Formats: sequence, structure tokens, C-alpha cells
Amino acid sequence: MPLVSHNALPTFTRLKNEGETVLTNDQANRQDIRELHIGLLNMMPDTALAATERQFFRLVGESNQIAQFYMHPFSLDELPRDKKTKEHITTYYENVDDIKKNGLDALIITGANVAQPNLELEPFWNPLIDIIDWAYENVPSTICSCLATHAVMQFRYNQKRVARADKTWGVFPHHVVDRTHPLVNGVNTRFDVPHSRFNNISRQQFEDAGLHVLAESQQAGVHLAVSEDKFRIVFFQGHPEYDMISLLKEYKREVMAYFQGKRKTYPPYPSYYFTKQTQAILNEYKSKATLAKNRARKLPDFPEILIQQSLNNTWHDSAEAIINNWIGKVYQVTNNDRRLLFMDHVDKNNPLNL
Repeated sequence: MPLVSHNALPTFTRLKNEGETVLTNDQANRQDIRELHIGLLNMMPDTALAATERQFFRLVGESNQIAQFYMHPFSLDELPRDKKTKEHITTYYENVDDIKKNGLDALIITGANVAQPNLELEPFWNPLIDIIDWAYENVPSTICSCLATHAVMQFRYNQKRVARADKTWGVFPHHVVDRTHPLVNGVNTRFDVPHSRFNNISRQQFEDAGLHVLAESQQAGVHLAVSEDKFRIVFFQGHPEYDMISLLKEYKREVMAYFQGKRKTYPPYPSYYFTKQTQAILNEYKSKATLAKNRARKLPDFPEILIQQSLNNTWHDSAEAIINNWIGKVYQVTNNDRRLLFMDHVDKNNPLNL
């Protein structure tokens, strides 16, 4: 069902040009279709802010639920931003007070870059807690992605993330642990998910907190879990929203960081992402770039366009199915009256009668 471009956010134009269905406000007002208002707390760094908008907007817009989707992006003032990104946020994003005043039918919270070993030391820690606490009492369901999952697990469930020996980086196979939950209804019992993180919340930690694991990987760990009521909070540790080229661009940034002296070692390949032929191309690039650096010459252009032709997206369909199931349950709850979630006669530990 369509997204509604209720403001001038450039992401709407970009998605429309990509073939997504995007309505103007006037077009939406002429249709008698239910509205769903979904917030996006975008905490991603400047270089990934707009891409993350597109990725999550696209997943929501591809839902087959009969609704018009009004997306409400916002961020936190405490996150460091450059001038251009601040202007983007000021121009197109909503503020937290208005989000709380107007309310939401659902919320998505992205990951973020961190600089401190303890999340409690990050400048966004207290504002993020405030948003999550508000959402827990006022929004039917919230998806927490990556860093947001780790933050919620720490402050609400006293489960701190643990650093892994090596970065979990690549596209990993997962299997469905609980096939009865509606979020994985119709989803392949084995599906891929991209990951990019140094830290982990284990399955044991989720279970110790009384939460329900729905999908995990033998190598990457838990990807999908839900809160004790099986719906109020949805946890992602991976990045199902990623575009096909997201890991390629991340790898390119790491390669450039190495040649600029910002990292000590040459980056490894993301697991299960590049073909052997692509790895051969990248090995050749490494040799040529190293020789150019040693001779104080300009680095050769990174073969990004050539490599893109060999990439495969093996995760988007499953991501789309899970988001569709999530929105379907949000629609179900809000269609009856979202306040029912918080009324005394409703079982708060099982609002979907699972």
C-alpha cells in the first residue's frame, strides 16, 4: 500500500522514482483508506541518515496491508551532526514533542554509532530511554534495530551486550526458532540477514530476560526476538533493511580508512557476501592500491560499479514479509482501538492472544 508524501522530504521523491507507490496529500485525501502513522527515530550517522530513511520507508511502503502510511522521521538533538545533516533534520524531520503530542501507531528505532564502551555514557542515552519508555506506554509496537536493541536490553532488562572477538559482518543464514508467532507467519524457515556489529546479546540473555527468540543464526546469533508480551517490542540485531550495496559501501569505507591510516589492518571480506570472482577483483585492487600508496601516487578508483553487478540480495523478501506481518498486527490492534492494549481487562502479557 502507498506511502503518503505529507511533507517535502526528498526520500519520497527518490522512492517514487524507484517505482514505489507514493501519494500526495491530495491524492490520499481522495481515498477512503485507513491511515497508519509510523515513526522513525533515525539515530544513524550523517553518512547513512538518508539511506536509512529510504530503506525503512521502502519496507513499510511494500506492505500489502490496506492502509496509507504516514511516516514521521525524527532524531535526537544530542546526536552530533554536521551542518548539512542538521539542516536536513531541521527542514524535514519532526520534533519529539510533536511526535508525543500527536501519537503514533507504531515506531521504528534505528541503530547508531557509539564512541563509549558503556552505552550509559553516550549523550543520547537518557533521551533514548525517555522515548522508549513513552513508546512502551503509548505506542502499540516498537521495532528496535541493532544498537537500539542493545540499549533496551541494558536499561530495561539489565542485560549488557558483550563484545565479540571479531566483528560480525556479512550476510548470514538464520532459521526460525518459533514457527507459531505471527511475525514469522509465511516467512521462509531459513532466511538470510545482513549483520554489521562488534557486540552481541546472546540467546541466553534474551531468555534470561523472559523474552522470546524467533530467529537466530549459528554464526551471527539471535536476529529476531520479541518482548514478554510477544508484540510490544520487536528486537532486531541484524540489518534486514539494508540495500544490496550497503555492505559493499561499508567495505569500501573500511578500505579507504586503511589507506588513510585510520585503521591498522586491511579489512576482511564481509562473510557470504562477495563471490570468489569479486574477491579476486578486490585482491587485485588491494595490490594496485598498496603499490600506489607506497610510491606516493593517487590510489586507483575502487571498482564499486564493476562489483555491484555480481552482488545478490538474498534477504529483502524475508525482511518485507516480517515487516508486513508486523504492520498487519499493528493494523489489527489499532483497528479495534489501540487503547485496548492498555485497558485493565486486556492481558498485557498477551495482547494478541498468542
